[in-house]
Amino acid sequence: MSTNQTPLRDKMLAVMADVNAQVAEREELVELIAIALLTRKNLFLLGAPGQAKSYAINAFRSRITGARQFERLLSKQTDEEQLFGRIDLSSLIPGSVPRDVLEKNPQYQEMCGRLKARLASGQSAGDLPEQIERQRKALGELYGGEPKVNTAGKIPEADICFLDECFKANDGVLNSLLTALNERKYTNEGRTYHIPTISFFAASNEIPNFADPQEKILEALYDRLELKVVTENISDRVKRLAVLRDKQAGSSRQIAASFTLEELKEMQGQVSGIPVPDSVNELADDILCELRKSGIPVSDRKYLNYYPIAQAKAWLSGHAAVESKDLLTLKNYLWQKPGDRAVVESTLNRMCVNPMSDKVNGIRAMAVEAQEEFDAARQDASKPKAGSRALIKLRGELIRLYGMQQDLANAAQSDSERALTDGLLTGLEQINKQAHEAVNFTHVPLEQMAAMQ
Repeated sequence: MSTNQTPLRDKMLAVMADVNAQVAEREELVELIAIALLTRKNLFLLGAPGQAKSYAINAFRSRITGARQFERLLSKQTDEEQLFGRIDLSSLIPGSVPRDVLEKNPQYQEMCGRLKARLASGQSAGDLPEQIERQRKALGELYGGEPKVNTAGKIPEADICFLDECFKANDGVLNSLLTALNERKYTNEGRTYHIPTISFFAASNEIPNFADPQEKILEALYDRLELKVVTENISDRVKRLAVLRDKQAGSSRQIAASFTLEELKEMQGQVSGIPVPDSVNELADDILCELRKSGIPVSDRKYLNYYPIAQAKAWLSGHAAVESKDLLTLKNYLWQKPGDRAVVESTLNRMCVNPMSDKVNGIRAMAVEAQEEFDAARQDASKPKAGSRALIKLRGELIRLYGMQQDLANAAQSDSERALTDGLLTGLEQINKQAHEAVNFTHVPLEQMAAMQ
């Protein structure tokens, strides 16, 4: 990692440490909040009430100075106006000027300021009221008659949004949230507004039953919450008692670390610049195939958007480029059902902690399977020349596996990885030699056979 990235990374890590000091056993959640903000993705929190889900989010976002916040507990009674703003009734009156137009017009505001200053000092207002009225009428000619939405303090003017009990909203609100979460847009009275929100954080005590036709609509909202984390009760007795003592003492921790909204945007730029090697993309594809074989549904859209999460993890870890272990954080990205988490995590651990070993073992398993098929085929007395035919088939498979071994050997980056690929070659050659001897053929090394192809 370059030295110009280090100060900002240190600020992010300091905020994460500061939040972790206030909550117990929420390190995974805190890191995911950081990754969501660094990648502009949305995060879903699943957990029982009282597990400090909202507390952790609020503690984190309170340390981002200059970021506009929005928070709402959703229910069936929540309407779109509470989330996205309501029509400015003054904009519907003929000749009137919407309040936001007056507030954003520098000439109008400058004249109003001068008028206030005169009146405060006891001076005559002069012709300023007439000037202000003329300016207002001029603005009315330009902007009057168009319905305006007052979005002050609502989602369209928020940088970070937290929606608690996100699945409790009515259908109308849910449909509006879908566009907001996915496209960062909101449409009202025929006009589409851009939403600047960096990340939406949503929490719930349960996941809807998507097989129920009445709850099927919630599946689209769930899918747009890309990152997912499950919280549990505090399991460590010492940590529970520490939290209890702090609460009994009424201690309130001061904010010890923070960063600005502009610094967060700089961090996002640094994260997007972290290189992703081809070997990591290939490993991610291997993981995709393995999960699909295990019955874990991973869409192409999800797979094709994995890399920002890995880049963020690499940036937080101080890596100059994404490494295989950075993909471990995808355990909070690749599952849909909570029951799938264990399979996803075990697959990632197996394939990412030592990916070379996993690939070598995969090739070795295919070689052993080919050897077993050869042994069975050559002993089939009902077929003439069974041994030679079985050897020809085995040769073809061994040459293919030898090519894969050579690719791994060329990609090896350490002595341990080179030892793994050398050991694989020895094993392949041993199977090759034993097969030739079994049918009384002269042994031809794999390298020579491959050269003749």
